[in-house]
Amino acid sequence: MKWLATYIMRGRLEAILLASTLAMLSLMLAPLSIFSSGAVALVTLRKGAYEGFIVLAISSLAAGVLATLIQVPYTFILLYVLVLWLPVWLIAIVLREGRHISLAVEIGVLIGIVGVVAYYLFNTDPAAMWKQVMPKMVPPNAPVENVKQMIDLMAPYMTGIAAAGAVFGMLLGLFLGRWWQSLLYNPGGFKQEFLGLRVQPRLGVICVAIIGIAVASSGAVSQIAWNTTILMFVLYIFIGTAVLHTVFSRMKIGQFAVPMFYITLLFIPHSLIPVALVGFSDTWLDIRKRTLNQTNA
Repeated sequence: MKWLATYIMRGRLEAILLASTLAMLSLMLAPLSIFSSGAVALVTLRKGAYEGFIVLAISSLAAGVLATLIQVPYTFILLYVLVLWLPVWLIAIVLREGRHISLAVEIGVLIGIVGVVAYYLFNTDPAAMWKQVMPKMVPPNAPVENVKQMIDLMAPYMTGIAAAGAVFGMLLGLFLGRWWQSLLYNPGGFKQEFLGLRVQPRLGVICVAIIGIAVASSGAVSQIAWNTTILMFVLYIFIGTAVLHTVFSRMKIGQFAVPMFYITLLFIPHSLIPVALVGFSDTWLDIRKRTLNQTNA
């Protein structure tokens, strides 16, 4: 991975070439989008907002040319820029100037929430739109009755789920860029930053209030609140991951427990729910401090 970061930092042309090429390759292998946005984040974190924007803008043009050559709709590049590169560039500036990864993560989630609210202002019934789109995403051999039931159940929340996926990709791109930066210029710095990730208790109170609104209201207000809750869920997943990484690393079998923890997250998506609950409870319990005190006792 270090060689890739070194290549990106060799110059503007190399960063543009990598970002635009990986953007197009992500059509075939979606995780490559994280590496593409990581390149934008690395340049912005190291060289500043102006240089990061130059790389972003020219990479967008280069990707547009590549898309034309292989007959990919230009809307793909437009969405790529608006949903991934531009938000990553913005939160990378926040991290570079503010030097607090927690603030960058909070703003990343806030961007997602603003996107959800804006979409509800643009489309008064997103659930109906998703009911039309989702059948095209279902395997053709799936049972018809089960598919209809699933679509009816999930359609009101798909806006939040889609936004959560975009925020996940955005934050992973930022983390990758920050990790690359630490590999080149500050070894071990990203690990220390990430394991210290936490948010203020007031955000927990706001999250509880949003859930209360979702339960007590109906219609569009309830849907917006539930979709916003999904995005808050993303925030606490990252915090819970930092907490549990710290806890597992202090065990006697930490060298095995930490890798198994990440493997579990990768292959068992349902494990994200308890991880998010751990992150939410850490707001008041400060689990990492308690674990440290027990270890030193």
